[in-house]
Amino acid sequence: MAPAKKGKSKGNSSDSNQSAPNTDKKYPTCIRVVPPSSVAITIHAKPGSKCASITDFSDEALGVQIDAPPKDGEANSALLDYISSVLGVKKRQVSIGSGSKSRDKVVIVGDVTLQSVFDSLEKISKGY
Repeated sequence: MAPAKKGKSKGNSSDSNQSAPNTDKKYPTCIRVVPPSSVAITIHAKPGSKCASITDFSDEALGVQIDAPPKDGEANSALLDYISSVLGVKKRQVSIGSGSKSRDKVVIVGDVTLQSVFDSLEKISKGY
């Protein structure tokens, strides 16, 4: 009798899992909405590069080279400056949500739409 219950629960959970991923396949998972009007971007930072640029735009993370050394918060500051210039927003709208001492970070951009962030990142990652 116990295996039948497991089978039922597996069947029910797979039905609910099949409907969940179909909600929004249009955007990569590295960018997501943070209610009420912000967008979170998962970033893999590469500090110490010669120039700031976007190297990769995938589902896992946005790869960003930073032209500042990773000490005393210089790379974080340069990253926020670069992201604000790429997205065309003010610097005060961009902040680090988590990962301030890690290469993998979550950057929060306030008062923007998911579509505008996606369009800006796609445009810059394809080289205009």
